[in-house]
Formats: sequence, structure tokens, C-alpha cells
Amino acid sequence: MLTRKQHELVCFINDRLDETGISPSFEEMKEALDLKSKSGVHRLISALEERNFIRRLPNRARALEVLRMPERPEKAARAKPSTTAAAPPPANVRAVPQPANDVIEIPLHGRIAAGVPIEAFEGSAMLAVPAALLGNGEHYALEVSGDSMVEAGILDGDYALIRRTETARDGEIVVALIDDSEATLKYFRREGAMIRLDPANRAYDPQRYPPAHVRVQGKLSGILRRYD
Repeated sequence: MLTRKQHELVCFINDRLDETGISPSFEEMKEALDLKSKSGVHRLISALEERNFIRRLPNRARALEVLRMPERPEKAARAKPSTTAAAPPPANVRAVPQPANDVIEIPLHGRIAAGVPIEAFEGSAMLAVPAALLGNGEHYALEVSGDSMVEAGILDGDYALIRRTETARDGEIVVALIDDSEATLKYFRREGAMIRLDPANRAYDPQRYPPAHVRVQGKLSGILRRYD
């Protein structure tokens, strides 16, 4: 037996999936149910999961699947038994495939320098990303500022899709946090007792820091580019 809010939420999610093929965001669910905070949505989602009405798709920040639906009283009241079999659809009419639920929203944490370091994680918004661009793990996005990674195909204004990790191997492109205040997107390399952050633009020089001054915040998983 579902509570009224649980019933409203699973119906809202199911209707949105039928209409668009994409799960509603937590903000949309909060507004649709007139809740005061997203924590209420999280509690309702967890309760519906426990009752096997919905499930969260793995490795996706915004993807829900409706496993079964509760009976809707208004539809049950209108339903009438029929002894006439429904006519099959015409042979020349093809079923329309449902859109794939393949869009993920990940946090967008401001701008990151592809040139000299700048402050990172300036606020937080969300960015819709095709699931095919992401692998396993937790991801976030940063807007690229600068041209020092152009020879790696990373341009000013691109969105760098970053998988969270605190480790990296030589030659990987990482988000490096310097002195816990500034971040940059560079190739990561160890050079003796130092960490070297290499640009992909011959007009820029490598940056060298003692290991205690550099923390890896993630490594590049993909690039999303807008064409205006």
C-alpha cells in the first residue's frame, strides 16, 4: 500500500517516461509534488525502491525505471468489461520505439583553466550529458577556459567530463588542484621528486610542483562541445 505522495510520484515518473523517455529531475519531482526540499523526493524514491515499484539504473545520475504501477482509481472507475476483442493494428503501421533513457545529469562546477591555474568549483549547476560519453564511476563537468590543451583537442569553451579519482598514471589528463585553491587541466607526469603538469600547446611551459602541493581531483573521461 503506497502513501498518497508515493502514488503521485510513481505516476509522475511513469507519465514523464512515456512522454519523453527521460526521467524527471529531482527538482521537477519536488515541484510536481509541491515538496519543500529534494530530501523529501529522496525519501519517496527510496520507499518506492524498497517496495519494488521503481529502480535506479546503475551508473546514471538521473535514470529511473518503473517496474510496476499501482492501480489508478480514476482509470479503474472508467474501465468497463468488453467482450469484443480489440482489432489488431494495420499491417503497414509500425510501432514507434520508445526513446532511450540515455541522458545523465552531472554536476557542473564552473570553469577550469587549460592555461594557467584559476580557482575551481565556482558554484554548482547540472549538465545533461549523453551516457555514452561516460564510463563507470562518479563524474562531474568543468567548463574549459584557455588554449593550452588545444593540441589534445580540448578547446576554450568545451566541457571537460571528469571521473572522480585521487590517483593518476603518467600521461593521463587530470584535474590537478594546486595548494588546495586553484585547479588546472593538464597532462600528469612524475619528474624525479616533483610533479610536472604538461600543457598540450608548445606556447606554454610545463608547471612543476612538490607533490605535497598537488592533489589529483579526477581524470578526463570525455569532452562535450557546443556548436552555436
